Amino acid sequence: MLKKINPASVHETAGYSHVTITEAGRLAHLAGQCPLDLSGRMVGADGDYAAQTAQVIANSLAVLSAAGATPADVVRSVIYVVSPDSGVLSAVWQQLNESDLAPAFTTASTLVGVAALGYTGQLVEVDLTAALRD
Repeated sequence: MLKKINPASVHETAGYSHVTITEAGRLAHLAGQCPLDLSGRMVGADGDYAAQTAQVIANSLAVLSAAGATPADVVRSVIYVVSPDSGVLSAVWQQLNESDLAPAFTTASTLVGVAALGYTGQLVEVDLTAALRD
């Protein structure tokens, strides 16, 4: 269902694929998942990247499941982190890739440091697109 390509003429990646091709006829475009718990409270609002990333992982797994998809069905991901520090971005990337959500990041994936996200105190957001099985 998914074909991942890393051309020899382009640099090696940190685990993601430069190109992901899907034969699926249906895609699920998931809203960016924020570090909000079930009550709508911001987790880790005190600047805790790890706590926010853990909540984003939990929320992402829940919405993938609701769509009838798994992390292995993800064809595109964008990870937003409020920080100009590549060490912080790398720590979030590592936490994501050590989680149950990790297969989502082996496809076309982008990690972006940004100035701000939608909620006050929000530091991490993950945006996923998944190919749905027929």
